[in-house]
Amino acid sequence: MHRNSSTVSTKQQRVAQLAKQSPQMGFTSLAHLMDIDWLHEAYRRTRKDAAAGVDGMTAEHYEANLKSNLEGLLGRVKAGTYRAPPVRRVHIPKGNSATETRPIGIPTLEDKVLQRAVAMVLEPIYEQDFYDCSYGFRPGRSAHQALESLWKQAMNSHGGWILEVDIRKFFDTLDHAHLRRLIRHRVRDGVLTRLIGKWLKAGVLEEGAVMYPGAGSPQGGVISPVLSNIFLHYVLDEWIEQVVKPRLRGKAFLIRYADDCAPRRRGKEAGMVT
Repeated sequence: MHRNSSTVSTKQQRVAQLAKQSPQMGFTSLAHLMDIDWLHEAYRRTRKDAAAGVDGMTAEHYEANLKSNLEGLLGRVKAGTYRAPPVRRVHIPKGNSATETRPIGIPTLEDKVLQRAVAMVLEPIYEQDFYDCSYGFRPGRSAHQALESLWKQAMNSHGGWILEVDIRKFFDTLDHAHLRRLIRHRVRDGVLTRLIGKWLKAGVLEEGAVMYPGAGSPQGGVISPVLSNIFLHYVLDEWIEQVVKPRLRGKAFLIRYADDCAPRRRGKEAGMVT
């Protein structure tokens, strides 16, 4: 294992242990974890062959002065002077549709590195909180595992209803204020919450103009999957587990992959208790 990987892994394990021991604790001091080794590891985990952002910077050019670039990035983060650049938006075909497209936001390479660094701080905390029903964009979990779990639980239930749900335009309509409130349940470090706020308000460059949507988190951003899982953990997974299930006469389960989910309930006896 690379030295940076080993150092980061040790820190993440400590955070995860503390998060597990104190499930109600809000972390107020996390930014100190992001030292130069942490950024080096974040850069190692960042895709180098992806499209360039608004500044046109490629991995090849960034690596030419990697140590200096990462030190400069770290300095701006610590000083609070880092400015999140707009993401470059492109549209790709959505599924098998010939007309419907999916907007994808492409951050700059440096922004991807910093988003990866913050995601590496958040993941050890929220992996202790997330329910087993959640599979999308989580370490060690996959779509195949979600389908396998759905099949096994459906077979064990011997019938019932399965609903396939897709939250339409979820990433485009994510409520910023609500998301910030939810994040503060666990993360109250000012450096991290300000960075997340900057990314949410960074703006989108499309057809030569920069727009500043009042909601949403661009698909394609490294931090967006983590933020979406945090949001849906509280508003969907936790609601199902703590509010819906206790009020059902029968059994039910939820399988969620990002903003796609398959709630299942068994027959009429699973109706809500009013």
